[in-house]
Formats: sequence, C-alpha cells, structure tokens
Amino acid sequence: MTLYGIKNCDTVRKARKWLEAEKIDYTFHDFREDGLSETTLALWANIVGWETLFNKRSTSFRGLNDAEKNDLTQDKAIALMVQHPTLIKRPVLVNKDKLLIGFKAAEYQMWFA
Repeated sequence: MTLYGIKNCDTVRKARKWLEAEKIDYTFHDFREDGLSETTLALWANIVGWETLFNKRSTSFRGLNDAEKNDLTQDKAIALMVQHPTLIKRPVLVNKDKLLIGFKAAEYQMWFA
C-alpha cells in the first residue's frame, strides 16, 4: 500500500498519523520530490475520474493562466498535474487497484474495516 502526497501538507500528515496509529503498514511517496508519471495519473484518472483527482481549489490552480484553466479535458488535466504536482488532491492512498482520494478518518476506517 502506498500513500502519495506532499510531506508538508497538513492533510497528508493527518493521514500518515492515522495510518501509524492504526498500525497499518504503508510506503510514502512524495510526488513533489519523487514525481509522478503521466501513466500513473492516467490510471488513477481512469479509476476515480480526473475531476476527482484534480484540485481546482488549490493555490496552484489559481496561479495558472486562463488558457491553462479553460477547456480542461482529462489529457490536459493530467499534463498539468505532471507539470504541477500540487494540483493533485491529496493524499492519494493506493492499495492494488483501489484508490482513496483525500483524508477523512471515517472513510479510512471504513476502507480498512
């Protein structure tokens, strides 16, 4: 199981703390430092939908120019997420072919029940 995110993100910290408190073994992948491939993002987008994965409320999104923000498609969103990893909603918890986007303790509890 792998938890993807950014080390200094508060939500990622909460998810890591929860996993550790529950003694759940996971690997952490910092996609700002370690990067993410277009292939991985396309796979995730096909599972959960690119709209779920793409964070339009981030400061990174607000920093994009209008040409980048307008007429978003899956391919365009994936290219932007590769270029600007902070556009990815986080954390992303991956267990085989299952994904959980974001962190809510109740959702994590149900996922591991």
